[in-house]
Amino acid sequence: MATAATASHPASASTSGRDALAAASSSPVAVCLVPFRWWARVREEEAAGGVRYAATAAASPSYYGLRLLHSFLHPDLVLRLERGDGRAGGGAGGAAGGRSYALVPADELSRALARQNSGFGLQNKHSFAGDSAGAYPLVLRISVRETSILTLKISKKDNPVENYKRANKIFNVDSQPVHVWDFSGQTNLILMNEWNKLHHDCCPADQENLLEVQVYAMSDSLTSKIGGTNKENSLDLDAHSYNRSFGRAGSMGLIGLENLGNTCFMNSSIQCLAHTPMLVDYFLGDYTRNINRTNPLGLNGELALAFGELLRSLWTTDRKPVAPHNFKEKIACFAPQFSGFNQHDSQELLAFLLDGLHEDLNQVKCKPYEEAKDASGRPDEEVADEYWSNHLARNDSVIVDTCHGQYKSTLTCPTCSKRSVTFDPFMYLSLPVPSTAKRAMTVTVFSTDGSREPCSYDVNVPKFGTLSDLVQALSIACLLGDDEILLVAEVYNNCILRYLEEPSDSVSLLRDGDKLAAYRLPKKYEKSPLVIFTHQHFDEHSTGDNLTPQKKEFEAPLLAVLPERVNGLSLHNIYLKLLNPFQLSKRASSLNGSAGSNVDSADLMDGTPSDSGSNFQDIQLEDDPGSSKCSTNECEITNAPDELYDGGAADPNKERRVEDFEFYLRNERGDVQQQKIEINELDLLETIPSRLHVNVHWQQNASIQYAASMLNSLPEINKLELTPKGTEDSVALHGCLEAFLKEEPLGPEDMWYCPCCRKHQQAMKKLDLWRLPEVLVIHLKRFSYTQFTRNKLETFVDFPTTDLDLSSYIADKSEQPSSHYCLYAISNHYGNMGGGHYTASIYHEEGKGWYKFDDDCVTPISENSIKTPAAYVLFYRRQ
Repeated sequence: MATAATASHPASASTSGRDALAAASSSPVAVCLVPFRWWARVREEEAAGGVRYAATAAASPSYYGLRLLHSFLHPDLVLRLERGDGRAGGGAGGAAGGRSYALVPADELSRALARQNSGFGLQNKHSFAGDSAGAYPLVLRISVRETSILTLKISKKDNPVENYKRANKIFNVDSQPVHVWDFSGQTNLILMNEWNKLHHDCCPADQENLLEVQVYAMSDSLTSKIGGTNKENSLDLDAHSYNRSFGRAGSMGLIGLENLGNTCFMNSSIQCLAHTPMLVDYFLGDYTRNINRTNPLGLNGELALAFGELLRSLWTTDRKPVAPHNFKEKIACFAPQFSGFNQHDSQELLAFLLDGLHEDLNQVKCKPYEEAKDASGRPDEEVADEYWSNHLARNDSVIVDTCHGQYKSTLTCPTCSKRSVTFDPFMYLSLPVPSTAKRAMTVTVFSTDGSREPCSYDVNVPKFGTLSDLVQALSIACLLGDDEILLVAEVYNNCILRYLEEPSDSVSLLRDGDKLAAYRLPKKYEKSPLVIFTHQHFDEHSTGDNLTPQKKEFEAPLLAVLPERVNGLSLHNIYLKLLNPFQLSKRASSLNGSAGSNVDSADLMDGTPSDSGSNFQDIQLEDDPGSSKCSTNECEITNAPDELYDGGAADPNKERRVEDFEFYLRNERGDVQQQKIEINELDLLETIPSRLHVNVHWQQNASIQYAASMLNSLPEINKLELTPKGTEDSVALHGCLEAFLKEEPLGPEDMWYCPCCRKHQQAMKKLDLWRLPEVLVIHLKRFSYTQFTRNKLETFVDFPTTDLDLSSYIADKSEQPSSHYCLYAISNHYGNMGGGHYTASIYHEEGKGWYKFDDDCVTPISENSIKTPAAYVLFYRRQ
């Protein structure tokens, strides 16, 4: 901060001694107030001859409530300046601690600047050359209380409100001490003048002397002029920066941020924004004149001021890490979820911060309402410009100028092909990360009509794919017909725990040890009632000392479509039909008659497990997308629901086989056995439920007629395959962009109302980039959340660092600014969802290299090391 000042004194009676003082004071002397440390460096000779004053607050009530009342009744800023015993001894060493300023004659400052060959001088006694647009006057009132004590008062009556607020920032003695070193002799002159009046005229000693100060709130232009040939002499001229010397030179900008407690996410985002060139230029300048203090969507300018002050503290010659307490307090006021010290997402904070800065700096005080018009066949260019003009009419800030772009969104009705085109703004792009990592999952497929025996299939699905992916892979593996569907269920404790019917659910909800069964159903009976059979048998190997075999539950339930008439006989017939593939006589003859079969039927008789640990036979039918473990011969039998209880073809042993089973109804959850079902029972149910649960007790004779091993156990879902070294999951950034821009259906919760069909439709949505911003922020969606799980993708994204070419993704083919971008910052996340750590990798233009910002630690790194699977938010600027 530099100020030009003139002192004036009220007229006094003429005496010989006072005439000399009056003559001296009648010629105003332009005085500048500059940071003491800068003054000590910029002078060629030793910074001697200055008188030190310590500034403290004038007396005020100690009780907080009384202080508020006192500040309301006495709004002026009043400071007590106490003169020190010694004078400035040389260099910056005399200004240790707090904020220190030097009061120097303007002509001497001008000569010092000229000696520095900065090209920055004074046009006259009162103004600096060039950057006067940001200048503002400040009137000070100085009075003498004692021989070595002055009173400084800055009144709201003498100064505009904005200038008064800036002065409060300069002389804020609550946060840290303030010292003023007078090299101009003006304070001595005031002291001598007041002492002379007191002793010769008996005038009151509290006569106020006016000191008019011209403050220059210069920006980068001044900084560069002063530091053009000697960058370390960069001068701090803004009231908000206290005595720090800031600018974009040398080692400036290589300052870390202290971790206040789980605030690494905040530090990472701050450093990336604080090294965004356009924002650095803006906040090192006179940004305060753009503060919008009336915007109800903002924070009355407090967030912008806190960020601006923090950014300036990072672009100083002081290398000490900064503690962002004030900023954290303000961002928590704007977005309360960031209160406290919990872990958060750096991209989430970035989004709220950019939004808050925009609202605090939005130059539109009264936002007009413009209703979006339908395209109605007009050219895209015309519609896009109309949308963009409406956006700018309501939003005008450095954030809009820097980060806002525009994309085209097209919705197409799947029924009537109605198209709706809109052009919406964006502040960042959230790109999906396509993963090539696969998860091998084992699922056993059962028929629901007894037409084929169960098969166990190994299928590969995306590691973080959906149930839809699983069903699709399984359908291909089991050669599912076009007229069939698969009903997938999770089996636990010998019962169906739940049906997996939501296609969008993540497969990560399924644990490695879970067991899955899939049931083939005719598509036309998708909504029909079903019967679920659980069953138990006599375990011959569990007798031990007990002569009576113990009953044991079969693990795999069987499922079928309920017939229109449900009675004891129909349920018996349906169950026997489902057991057809397990009959030992049929299986032995079938397998013995199969050409090329190398399966020993004896294995089926004694239930010998295969090498894979499954009791199903391990015969590979196909490799891609899944392999099966089942018999090579399948007996095709098709039954409609009304045929299921007829019993099918004549079976001489059927009556005997019926006597081998007992049937019992269970409750809806299938865990409590109820009444026994007699074979001749006709009025079994008053109403048919959607799911009928029946438990079947096998008698001892039944166990020797069927291959019980096929029902005894289900294979677990296979564990994740180990990824061989050198084949880690990776994808190019362009692949993420293409996944973001590809056409896809809206989710069931995002249905679009079609004006032609007059109902909500699951429309197809297509995005296209239309207008690119100066700074392109790309968020890689590594984190996924469900009601039960949270996952992080560790996929390596290969992104360009020097030339990101987006020209092929721009839908607007008219002439535009360059669509080539270069990388300058990365927000990284290491760890998993349970706990992790954020850092930032940033290219420092002045240092001509990459640096790692790890909270308060800043170290140089090689460009080769910045590409890691931890990259989370990428910052590109237009070339």
